[in-house]
Amino acid sequence: MKKYMILLLVLQFIGCSELQKVVNQIPTQGALTQEQIGKGLREALDNGIQHQVSKLTAVDGFYRNELVKILLPEELRVVDKGLRKIGLGRLADEGLKAINRTAEDAVKTATPIFIGAVKDITFADAKNILLGEQNAATAYLQGKTNQKLYGEFQPVIRRSFAKVGADKIWNNLISKYNSIPFVKKVNPNLTDYVTKQALDGVYTMIAVEEKGIRDKVGLRNTALLKRVFALQDKI
Repeated sequence: MKKYMILLLVLQFIGCSELQKVVNQIPTQGALTQEQIGKGLREALDNGIQHQVSKLTAVDGFYRNELVKILLPEELRVVDKGLRKIGLGRLADEGLKAINRTAEDAVKTATPIFIGAVKDITFADAKNILLGEQNAATAYLQGKTNQKLYGEFQPVIRRSFAKVGADKIWNNLISKYNSIPFVKKVNPNLTDYVTKQALDGVYTMIAVEEKGIRDKVGLRNTALLKRVFALQDKI
């Protein structure tokens, strides 16, 4: 325990450039290798996909989850207000629900993309990620995969718009708004917006699971997760 207290004091006075050297000297219980630590972190991310991202695919998985619920983009909030002023509040509500339905459907279709991305990750800095912030593994995953996933996810969102009928709902909604006298016409790119929001939602829920595994021993459901995150507990 004294060694770990000394480590904490040392970390307060060294620069970022020295962090790797210090981290590499941390003892690993049972001779855990960096490869094993990386595998443990991948298991944590896999749990996030299995336990948390899967919740997003259910009906109202986005719409009833305040952490990830997709709200209207700023340029469409004026549409929402305009429709409610002329008694079309129900249509406005339908439009908001439709874009969340699109995300729910798309995440279901694209889940294998996220699983593949996790499997492809090589944690060169496995110990740094393990001993980082509570969302360090998720942030690493997001930084490495977000651009690629956006390109693969956008066509899925586009197809989902048609599948759940959101395209028709929003075409009707925007047409009605644009027909209101003296309003500024709008023509938003909802596919781009919902794609980004859906991806943010996925990463948010993976981070929820990662934080749970870091904080609660009971959520470490494999022997490797227990061994890997026990190392974090000692710091």
